[in-house]
Amino acid sequence: MSLIADHQATFSSDDNSNLLGWTDPRINGGRLLDYTFEDIGEPLNVIISGQSDPFILTDTGFHYYAKSIGFSEECLGLHYGNIHEADLGDGDGRKEEEFLARQYYFPVWGTCWESLAGGNHFRAWKQDGSDANTGAWFLGVSREENSSKNHKIVPNGYNLGRDWLVERATAGSRWKGMWWKADLTWRDDLLDAGNEGVNHGIEQDGRVAILTVRRL
Repeated sequence: MSLIADHQATFSSDDNSNLLGWTDPRINGGRLLDYTFEDIGEPLNVIISGQSDPFILTDTGFHYYAKSIGFSEECLGLHYGNIHEADLGDGDGRKEEEFLARQYYFPVWGTCWESLAGGNHFRAWKQDGSDANTGAWFLGVSREENSSKNHKIVPNGYNLGRDWLVERATAGSRWKGMWWKADLTWRDDLLDAGNEGVNHGIEQDGRVAILTVRRL
């Protein structure tokens, strides 16, 4: 399934982070892989820029926006799986995930069905430390197997989950009377393509989607 045409951008620095709405975590010793375990992680493959609608940069607003693009909180408010950490290079060091959202299938079962049958999900961290207080959300998005396979990521699942989210964000979405549409820029210089250090040894293409979400 094709996405919006690729747009290349130059390497970011601290000087233009205010313009971009995010700071490259590597500048201050962070990285674009989270810490699933001590030595391996999952790609942070979507960044929601701090230049986005200020409401979705808040915790409440971000939960609203996630619902508008087909995600919601975990089934019955219960957490399944490991707590991941990430270092966004913002001075806070490694911090635990702030939000885990799963694909919301339909009103009756919602995210409980994703927990059983598998589907798309993401973990999110906010870049808001004293060294890089951009307000940007960094997401690790993937598609996983069903519960009988312990929610292992499907083959190509990091790319598939990211692309599913991006397509919904760029198509436009709404929740509780608010409408949004995301502008997309692709970066291919933030993550190394391949599976080195990647959880489950699954290949990923190294592309990171930068979304600037506009209120319509």
